[in-house]
Amino acid sequence: MATKRDYYEVLGLSKSATEADVKKAYRSLAKKYHPDVNKEKGADEKFKEVQEAYETLSDPQKRSTYDQFGHAGMEGAQGGFGGFSDFGDINDIFGSFFGGGFNQGSRRSSNQPRQGDDRLMRTNIEFMDAIFGKETSFNLDVDETCSECLGSGAHSRDDVKVCPTCGGRGQVTQQQRTPFGVFQSTAACPDCRGTGKKITKACTKCKGTGHEHKKVTVDLKIPAGIQSGQRLRVPNRGDRGANGGPNGDLYIEINVGKHKNFVRDGSNIHIQIPISAVDATLGTKVDVPTVYGDVELTIPAATQHGTQFRLKGKGVKELGSSHVGDQFVEVKIQVDDSLSREEKQLYEKLRSLQSKESIYERFKKSFK
Repeated sequence: MATKRDYYEVLGLSKSATEADVKKAYRSLAKKYHPDVNKEKGADEKFKEVQEAYETLSDPQKRSTYDQFGHAGMEGAQGGFGGFSDFGDINDIFGSFFGGGFNQGSRRSSNQPRQGDDRLMRTNIEFMDAIFGKETSFNLDVDETCSECLGSGAHSRDDVKVCPTCGGRGQVTQQQRTPFGVFQSTAACPDCRGTGKKITKACTKCKGTGHEHKKVTVDLKIPAGIQSGQRLRVPNRGDRGANGGPNGDLYIEINVGKHKNFVRDGSNIHIQIPISAVDATLGTKVDVPTVYGDVELTIPAATQHGTQFRLKGKGVKELGSSHVGDQFVEVKIQVDDSLSREEKQLYEKLRSLQSKESIYERFKKSFK
């Protein structure tokens, strides 16, 4: 009798592997070596080996015994259905091959009403619209429940019969023979498409579909303070539901455009303003633009390049809050490159009146 390989070696794991590592390795190898997928010689034996290793290493008690005594400690310990101890995992594996697995009959019947999927759209708005909010509208194609048959798809209530193929369950049972036995799965009934119903006479308005395709106008209120990436929900404007179920929801993702002067950072706004060297030296007053209009700002004498001033409450109202951010004003000192002759003479005179040691000379002196 051939010697069994170490279970950790079979799954390509170390003894310190976590439960998640064991499960991940098992799923990968089981799919790789399943005989219905892998036709190479010996694939079925490798599949059995992988299954046996997983059965032991996925069970904490069995794994502890195996770690202590090896294969000798596992004699008579293997159990389960054909060696399959974890129906949840093997169900996932066989589901990928056969479209089903064990215990499929316990799932909710496919002819139950189901809500439709959500939809996602993106829209661009202006910078100021994000600050103050905006009401807008747009056209949208949607599927709504037929107003004539109320979603049944039938001309009248008497025209809806139980599907004879599936008996109204909406599902049919299928069997697949494999080297390990016969496996049973379920699938949507091909005659009623999973509804469990057969319509003998279709609704004249929707032609039996149960829904109407419409172009509707959707009103959208963009709240003040919204930021790029945030989404707004419009109920019941997503994809249509199934079997009379409601539509999903529509989500509008907002993209806020940039402003040529203002830069937003959360609830705060930043702006840079230019001032002359004279104004920075002597001080001045300027009317600073804000999203709410101009605000007078006093710039004190000897203001340095890059200095920031705070305008409290001149930022953005936070979404869902009463808090309003601030505006930060950064001073950029600019030198005029088009001086008149008189201005140049005045600068020359100013330089002659400076102290003997200039600002740059004091800087150079610090290196000595």
